[in-house]
Amino acid sequence: MGYHAGEYDVIVIGAGHAGCESALASARMGCNTLLLTINLDMVAFMPCNPSIGGPAKGHVVREIDALGGEMGRNIDKTYIQLRMLNTGKGPAVHALRAQADKFSYQHKMKETIEATPNLTLRQGMAEDLIVENGEVKGVVTKTGAEYYAKAVVLTTGTYLRGKVIMGELMYESGPNNQQPSVKLSESLRSLGFELVRFKTGTPPRVHKDTIDFSKTEIQPGDDQPKFFSYETKTGSNEQLPCWLTYTSEETHHIINSNLHRAPMFSGAIEGTGPRYCPSIEDKIVRFADKPKHQIFLEPEGRNTSEYYVQGLSTSMPEDVQLGILRSIPGLEKVEMMRTGYAIEYDAVVPTQLKPSLETKLISGLFTAGQINGTSGYEEAAGQGVMAGINAARKVQGKEAVVLDRSEGYIGVLIDDLVTKGTNEPYRLLTSRAEYRLLLRHDNADMRLTPIGYEIGLISEERYAAFLNKKALVEQEIERLNTDKVRPEPHVQQLLESLESVQLNNSVPAIGLLRRPEIEYKHIEIMCPSPLELDEEMKEQVEIQVKYAGYIEKQSNQVDRLRKMEKKKIPDDIEYSDIHGIATEAKQKLAKIRPISIGQASRIAGVTPSDISILLVYLEHYNRVTAARG
Repeated sequence: MGYHAGEYDVIVIGAGHAGCESALASARMGCNTLLLTINLDMVAFMPCNPSIGGPAKGHVVREIDALGGEMGRNIDKTYIQLRMLNTGKGPAVHALRAQADKFSYQHKMKETIEATPNLTLRQGMAEDLIVENGEVKGVVTKTGAEYYAKAVVLTTGTYLRGKVIMGELMYESGPNNQQPSVKLSESLRSLGFELVRFKTGTPPRVHKDTIDFSKTEIQPGDDQPKFFSYETKTGSNEQLPCWLTYTSEETHHIINSNLHRAPMFSGAIEGTGPRYCPSIEDKIVRFADKPKHQIFLEPEGRNTSEYYVQGLSTSMPEDVQLGILRSIPGLEKVEMMRTGYAIEYDAVVPTQLKPSLETKLISGLFTAGQINGTSGYEEAAGQGVMAGINAARKVQGKEAVVLDRSEGYIGVLIDDLVTKGTNEPYRLLTSRAEYRLLLRHDNADMRLTPIGYEIGLISEERYAAFLNKKALVEQEIERLNTDKVRPEPHVQQLLESLESVQLNNSVPAIGLLRRPEIEYKHIEIMCPSPLELDEEMKEQVEIQVKYAGYIEKQSNQVDRLRKMEKKKIPDDIEYSDIHGIATEAKQKLAKIRPISIGQASRIAGVTPSDISILLVYLEHYNRVTAARG
C-alpha cells in the first residue's frame, strides 16, 4: 500500500550531473523542489573520468555558468589541475579542462544542494510515474511513498535496467555497483515510450605507489590557470600533474589473443557504444595499423592512491585487464584496485522530446542527461539546467526557454537530439556547431547571462558586473578606433622586435591590433588605455577586433537562420494532408513534429523542396485560420 509522502512543484529523479543542475535551477527559480536519488552518497558522483571540460564540453560548462548553473563554480572549488587546451589554434576551439578531486566535487555539490532554499534532497528509488489524462502528477517509490508534483524531471543516467559486463561475468547493476532501476524502465515502456539499449564503459583504477612514473611523461597544469565560472577570480588549489604513457606491441598482442573472451566481439553486449570513446579492444581492432595508443594516468583526488587509466576503457575479463595494464610502460608492476567494466542501460529515443526537453507524450514530464542518449557529465549538466528551467517555467505558467544553435553549444546539443535523434551515445564535438566562431569559451557570458538574469538565476550584483564588463569592452574598441599610434622610437623598436612593418605616419590603434603578430599587450605599450580593464576584458577586445570580419559573416548567417526559426509551425498540422511532400518527409515531420521551419529543415530526409511546399502550405493554413478567427 502506498502513502501520501508530500507535494512539490517539481520532482527531479536522479542526483547525477543532470539532476543536480535541474533541481538547483528549479529551486532557485522559486519552485518547491524534491531531488530524489537512490543513494545520498552518490550525489554528483563521477563514475568515469574524474575530469570536467575539454573541447566543446568546456564550452558547455561556461554556458551552464553563464545561465546561473553550478558545475563551473563547483569544479573551480575542487580542481586538482586546470589546463587550457588547443592554445596553438584559434579562439573558437580554445577549451578549458580540469582534473577534479572526485570526492571533494561530490561533497561540495551535496553541501550546495543541502543549503539551497526550496530544495529537499531525499534518498528513495522511484519505480513508477503517476500519470492522469496525459499529464504527470507525481512518482511512487519502492517503499510505497507517493510524491505529487506539477512537473517531473527524469535524470536517471545509466541506471535504467543497468547491467555490468566484465568478460564472462554479467550482473544487473548501476555504475560502481549501485542498485539499478528496473521498474521505472518498465513504467516508461508501459506509458508508450520507445527505449533503446546503449552501452558505455570505464577503465580500471590502479594504485599510485605501484606506478613507475620515470617511464612516463609529465602533464602539468597551467602556471596561471583560467577558471570555468565567471564568478571565480582566483584559485589557490595546489595542482597535481597527470602522466602520459602508451600501449605497447605486447598490449596489442594480449588483446588480439583474447578477443574470443571480449564481450564486445562475442555478442554478449547488445547495447551500442560511443564511437568517440571506444574501448581499448575496439581501438586495437579498428585501428590495427597504429602501433600504439595514448594512455593518461590521472589522480582521482588528493587523498586517495587511486589513479584513473584514461584511454583503457574495457570490458575484458579481470585477468586479461591485469595483463594489459602490466604490458604498458610504467605499469609493469602495477596493482589494479578496481576492474574496468562496460555498462548497458536503457535510454529514451530523444526525438520523443520537445526542444524544451518536455516529452511530447506526457505533459509536465521532462528528461535530461544520459537517459536522452548522451555521454558525458557536461552534456548531462547542460540538459539538466535547461530541463530544470523549463520544468519551473511550466509550473509558473511561463513560456519555455529554448536556446537556438547560434546561442550556445547547449542549443546545438538539444537540437541535434530532438531533431535528428542518435543511434549511439551522443558526444558533443566542436565540429557539430556550425557557428563555432560565435560560440567561444571566452564569450559565454555575452551570449547567455542576459537570459540567466531574465529567468532569475543570475543575481543583480553579477548582472551589474556583466553590464560593466560589456560597456568597458565596447568603450575600449571605440577608443582603439579613434586613438592614433605615432611613429615614436619606442613604437618602432617594438614593431621591429615583433618583425612587424614599422610606421611611416600615425595610424589608428585598431589597425595595428588587426595585424596577426600584434597582441593587445603590445597595444598597451604603444597606446595605453585610460580604462581599467581586467584580463577577461582585454581578451574580449582582442578577439572581437582580430576576428571582426569572420564574426560579422557568421552573424549574418545567424540572422538568416533566425528568420527560419521565427516561422512557427502550429501543433495541429496534419502532414499527411500536404500534397507534393515526399512520403519519407511526411513520416519524419509527423514523428518529430518540429516547432519551426528552421527545425524542420534540419530533419534528415526532409529536402529543400519539401520545405518550399511546407512554406506555401503554411501561408494558406495561416490565412484560413485567420479568416475563421
